[in-house]
Amino acid sequence: MADETPVFQIQRMYLKDLSLEQPNSPAILLEQSQPQVDINLGMAAAPVADGIFEVTVTATVTTKVKDKVLFLVEAKQAGIFEIRHVPEEQMQGIISIVCPQMIYPYLRAIVSDVCTRAGFPPILLTEVNFQAMFEAQQAQAATAAQGNGESRIITNAN
Repeated sequence: MADETPVFQIQRMYLKDLSLEQPNSPAILLEQSQPQVDINLGMAAAPVADGIFEVTVTATVTTKVKDKVLFLVEAKQAGIFEIRHVPEEQMQGIISIVCPQMIYPYLRAIVSDVCTRAGFPPILLTEVNFQAMFEAQQAQAATAAQGNGESRIITNAN
C-alpha cells in the first residue's frame, strides 16, 4: 500500500518578474506636490507537475504626481510548492491562503527595496488577509457561477 501521508513543502521561492519605470523623469522629480499611490495585488496559481504547484503574488504600485506617473513598480514573487495527499476540499485553501501568506513577505521587501534604490521613499505594502481575499473570491465565483482562478485586492494609499 502506498504512503498516503499529506505532504506540503516549499520547493523554491523566487522573484519571477520585476519592473521599474520612471517615464517622466527627470522633469517630474522637480514637482513639489504630494504623490498619489495606487497599489494593486493579485494572486495566481497553476499546476507545474503532478503534486507540484507554482503560486505567484503580484504587486503593482503606481505613483502619480497630478496626472503624470512618477514611478511604476511591478513585482511578481513566486513559489513552487509540493502538495500531495491533501483532501480536495482543503487543496484550494492551501493554494489560495497558505502559499500566498508565505510568499507575501518577500514581495513586500522587494517592493520597498526597489523604491528606495530608485531614490524614493519606501512603499510599505500593508498586511493582507489572504483568507478574506479567498472567501471574497469564492463568494464572487458563486454569484458569477464562473471563476477564473485569479483574485485581486485593490488598495489606495495617499
